Amino acid sequence: MAKITAVIDIGSNSARMAVFKKTSRFGFYLLREEKSKVRISEGAYEHNGELQDFAINRAINALREYLLIAKSLKARKILCVATSAVRDAPNKYEFLSRVKKELNLNIKVIDGEKEAFFGGVSAANLLFEKNGISMDIGGGSNELSLIENRKVEDMFTLNLGTVRIKELFFDKYDIEGAKKYIKNELKKLNKNFSHKNVFGIGGTIRALSQVIMKKTKYPLDILHGFTYKVKDHIKFLEQIVSMNDKELLNIGIKPERLDVIRPGTLIFIETLKYLKVEKIITSGVGVREGVFLSDLLRGHNYKFPENFNPSVRTIIDVYNIDRKQASYEKKIALNIFDLVKDEYNLNEKYKMHLSYAITLSRAGELIDYYKAHKHTDYILLNSLHYGFTHEERLLISKIIRFYKKKKIKNKEYEKYKNLLPKKELIEKLCDIFWVAKILNTTLSKPELTIKKENKKIVIKGENLYLAKEKIKNRELFFKLEIV
Repeated sequence: MAKITAVIDIGSNSARMAVFKKTSRFGFYLLREEKSKVRISEGAYEHNGELQDFAINRAINALREYLLIAKSLKARKILCVATSAVRDAPNKYEFLSRVKKELNLNIKVIDGEKEAFFGGVSAANLLFEKNGISMDIGGGSNELSLIENRKVEDMFTLNLGTVRIKELFFDKYDIEGAKKYIKNELKKLNKNFSHKNVFGIGGTIRALSQVIMKKTKYPLDILHGFTYKVKDHIKFLEQIVSMNDKELLNIGIKPERLDVIRPGTLIFIETLKYLKVEKIITSGVGVREGVFLSDLLRGHNYKFPENFNPSVRTIIDVYNIDRKQASYEKKIALNIFDLVKDEYNLNEKYKMHLSYAITLSRAGELIDYYKAHKHTDYILLNSLHYGFTHEERLLISKIIRFYKKKKIKNKEYEKYKNLLPKKELIEKLCDIFWVAKILNTTLSKPELTIKKENKKIVIKGENLYLAKEKIKNRELFFKLEIV
């Protein structure tokens, strides 16, 4: 597979390009992203689905510049797909021919099920929850995938898109007609499409999540993985459908989305009710990532290997982390954790956070050795995109941020306290982390024996003079003796 791949998605509302760079077999990161509100479906639904010339010209202008950007980034592979508005257009071949002739670009028009599959593949591989329904509300359609154990098991597409409902109903002030249409369309779904979890894809759902984050004063400015309960916000969502433009701007809706957010929200609400959804997990990934991953994972049943996390691997690759050294320190930390967990009531689940914190702890050294813990905190909080909840990535990053401190200051903890465990628990994990670090001071990886003797952790080994010296200046939550 090419080292740099550009993926272009021509939706009914927007045309987007994402450029991905591989760091290893399965490691990758987003190199560049572009979005243009070409609104290729504008005017189409009132003209029997025909793409209008002005919309086609907008799309071609955007695509021309996308290709120039991809070329400048040395993309060796360009994958371009078109969805609802193009596939439904009687004159789609005229558009495809112009693009091929003028830009030498082949566009693959994908059907609704394939579009749903791509959205499902991205959610299944790049979110933390293994089971649920991915929902992608676009300009012309609503694609849904049923995901079980990170595998797309079923797909369905409905003619429920923001631009479609806007032009057919909202432009005529026929909200009741829109509700009736949406409910009738939802009846086409297979009965197995019902789940408590929805992975929300697409501009409408992301915009609504951003509004809820603002409303609740959410402490993290991170959209991917943001989670909320439907029952806590359904009344607010219902109010959005009838808000005027000024009210929408006041709650945080961007100007370019004003004309489609109301129909999009109505589609979202009615679909949530029909599917009996309890929890929304916001996805910052969608069709573009799905196209890329389908290409990357085509020989692996469209799934990453078990226990593989692409974000972790990418950080290791990009920041040149010594995996053997990290493995040695992780072994020490987990050994100590196991010896003290029962006495100090440490939940087994925190071994995961400790493991990743140790593994990735040296990322910041590439920026500044003396403040590596601060830089690593920032890197992990903003780079552990895939496969982690916000609570998990926050705790992993803060173990590294605070491990040098004997005590965490209240003002440093207060901002994130609703997403973190108790301060005392974090301090315990920091103590274990710190001991694992000082035992590897010489980087010579000495053979150690770590045992518990009379409620005291005893560590024996050679070349531990520096570790003994450091331990004198730190009061740990457990008794430690280095021999």
